[in-house]
Amino acid sequence: MFSDRVQIIIRSGKGGDGHVSFRREKYVPNGGPDGGDGGDGGDVVFEVDKGLTTLADFRHRRTYKAGDGKEGGKKRCHGKSGEDLVLHVPEGTLVRDLESGRIIADMSGEDNRRQVILHGGRGGIGNMHFATSTMQAPRYAKPGQPATELEVVLELKLMADVGLIGYPNVGKSTFLSRVTHARPKIANYHFTTLHPNLGVVDFGDHEDGFVLADIPGLIENASKGEGLGHQFLQHIERTRYLIHVVDGASLEGRHPIDDIRTINAEMAEYAGTLADKPQVIALNKMDLLPEEKRRQVVEELRAELEDECPVFSVSCASGEGLWDVLRFVRGQLAALPREAMVYEQEYFPEEEMSKEELPFTVTRRKGEFYVEGPRIEKMLGYTNLESEKGFLFFERFIRENGIEDELKSLGVQEGDTVHVCDYLFEYME
Repeated sequence: MFSDRVQIIIRSGKGGDGHVSFRREKYVPNGGPDGGDGGDGGDVVFEVDKGLTTLADFRHRRTYKAGDGKEGGKKRCHGKSGEDLVLHVPEGTLVRDLESGRIIADMSGEDNRRQVILHGGRGGIGNMHFATSTMQAPRYAKPGQPATELEVVLELKLMADVGLIGYPNVGKSTFLSRVTHARPKIANYHFTTLHPNLGVVDFGDHEDGFVLADIPGLIENASKGEGLGHQFLQHIERTRYLIHVVDGASLEGRHPIDDIRTINAEMAEYAGTLADKPQVIALNKMDLLPEEKRRQVVEELRAELEDECPVFSVSCASGEGLWDVLRFVRGQLAALPREAMVYEQEYFPEEEMSKEELPFTVTRRKGEFYVEGPRIEKMLGYTNLESEKGFLFFERFIRENGIEDELKSLGVQEGDTVHVCDYLFEYME
């Protein structure tokens, strides 16, 4: 079963709690605190698997959870970190926030093979860290950071060089089966193809071929969602070139020009960029027309379309003219950029979660500065400060939430020590 859009819930791991315990050894009646730290919760990671072509594996399960961190133990034992949850998806998968529809990640291109979507909560701190000269037996340990949960939509957009588009039942599946090893289901009724099929065009002349996708038949008002229109149109977005297959014999009672104008209008309505994609017209079923009528149809379309796009006469049933179209398309592709279309991230889970109205304080004590409170703790719980991306988010959080301004108002100078919960930083302008 092909599946190109699924809705799931993902949850990172909770951080393990810090432990409260004290040394109990013979001849050491008043041993100090030795409670260990809790382990970090597991991350939720998405990873591209080139062996996958659908999202069908996600259809039978709704919720996915990373492992929770374990509690710290006696004798300064650190709790075990929770296992990361790695979800394998096909290349071209978009991860969207369900509520806003904004993009969290695009699993496309060489730089996006593996992405952490949710970070696990940091483990809590054991009581061994809280001993001071005035409190040598602290009975307090810090709990682990909570898990984070998000409802997301996974949406697959095909990664193909060329897309076959056109009305239902015009011969796209036959075209694909003729020129590749793909074997789509073919029959003489509308919407036989309910999902895209992919095939590789091999010219056999040691020159590069290309990936060809049979996009299911579009209809009028597809841009408004009719006939599964949105699901079909989304697959055209990543293609570099289009082969527009048209019923040249008008067996369905529609004029070829009307078909072309209607489908192009639907693409423009869905997304203006689709209308700008270069395309070639493949007039199919021309073997069913007399030679004179055949020539008349081709000339009429070329006159109507002028310089918009080239027109070829083909027969998908016999294979006539198909390789002329493909060789022409290969030449066109050589002049087009090969960079894969990658969507920019629009939704940052850590940033959105940090917007919750939780208190924090900025104070100065004995010449050092302290930034504390639930809001800061929560932010640090899902931010990996060891990664460049995580540290940049931390800096932006400090700046955009007015914390840096408050530090300046308290007289912070370059080189001063700033405590942010359990972290120590040297302030730099």
